[in-house]
Amino acid sequence: MSTFNVPKRDEVNSNNKVIFDQLESSLGFVPNLYATYAYSENALTNYLALNNAKTSLTAKQKEVVNLAVSQVNNCIYCLSAHTAIGKMNGFSEAEILELRAGQASFDNKLDALAKLARNITENRGAADEAVVANFLNAGWTKENLIDTIVLVGDKTISNYLHKTTNVPVDFPVAQPLETIEA
Repeated sequence: MSTFNVPKRDEVNSNNKVIFDQLESSLGFVPNLYATYAYSENALTNYLALNNAKTSLTAKQKEVVNLAVSQVNNCIYCLSAHTAIGKMNGFSEAEILELRAGQASFDNKLDALAKLARNITENRGAADEAVVANFLNAGWTKENLIDTIVLVGDKTISNYLHKTTNVPVDFPVAQPLETIEA
């Protein structure tokens, strides 16, 4: 697979330059994957609008979905980024590894969410009825179900972008799950 060069600020259009400046100000850097969206005149704006849209899921709950989806899609960039973000949202290393595996023995409600996110991703949207029923029986709502599906799509976009471009990971690299489960 070829590796794309990560575009620099002076290589992107004026709208993307503004976003680069905002990311630099808020995060301290422009993540390579976000910079890669800037090859398109509109993709970075569109992706950030989707990624930052209002949802019924909390930031911590979103990380459950992000980790499970990125593991199924085997995206090392997103696994690395969301391992760091998961820790910032209060998950321990052991909890993050469970979430990547699509489960959460430490919290029944998050377990149902992780299982749903993994199942939707593995089955390309055709979630098993029993998994959906378990999700709803765990106290989640139909609104949460729809928002989870949207988030699976959001994360899948980033997973696919990295898998296609293979831009360098600029977060501490996540360990392969297989080495941990063995």
